Amino acid sequence: MNGSFANAVRSDWFGPLLVTIVAVAIVGGFNPSFLSPLNIQVLLLAIAVNGLIAFSQMLIIAIGQMNLSVGAIGGLCAIVFAGMMDAWHVPASLAALTALSLGVICGVINGFLIARTGISAFVITLASLSVYKGINLGITHAQPFYDISDGVKSIGQGAIFGIIPWLMLPTMAVGLALWFMLNRQPIGRFILAVGGNQHAAELSGISIANTVVIAHALSGFLAALAGLLLVAVYKWVNRRSATTG
Repeated sequence: MNGSFANAVRSDWFGPLLVTIVAVAIVGGFNPSFLSPLNIQVLLLAIAVNGLIAFSQMLIIAIGQMNLSVGAIGGLCAIVFAGMMDAWHVPASLAALTALSLGVICGVINGFLIARTGISAFVITLASLSVYKGINLGITHAQPFYDISDGVKSIGQGAIFGIIPWLMLPTMAVGLALWFMLNRQPIGRFILAVGGNQHAAELSGISIANTVVIAHALSGFLAALAGLLLVAVYKWVNRRSATTG
């Protein structure tokens, strides 16, 4: 037990976890309403979305690159998801599948351009960010969508024991899946190898181009998933604001 605790203390995540616990305790001590069920639910909703965005960026950092278009991909997929339900009255499940597929396509485009041209990922994703944001504005004309599926609204509003949002479950599942992939699957080892030393990884027989494309495709998928959650969270926040306003 002592050995396990000592290993936990030396791990990378222990410091941030300790700081978070101390910060929550201090803020909760000064303002008890901070730890109210509603506020905890709001915080967890933010963590659910931001956690997926962080996972999306983490995969690209793992291959030694940077993806500036994560937010733009998520926003575009959120608009497509909401727009298909509002403008075309497409079922939520089909709209979600289309949005997730679009996220993968956007990621593949990023990865393909980076792998084939040799241009820095920073430059490529900076350019694609502008493209995806431009498509977003072209679709919406800066106008919001309102007619969202009741099923999406109910998922966004649902909570376990009235505190833990249902939207936390996808983020937790993605976290476990990424841990398993990076530690137990060949593609995860390839991603870490490319990020650690690209030349050594290539000499080991790893396809750098394929690994880069796969990493960006996964990143696009997670960004799209964050966009879907954002649609449900947005409707939940709007309803809460209207109720309390």
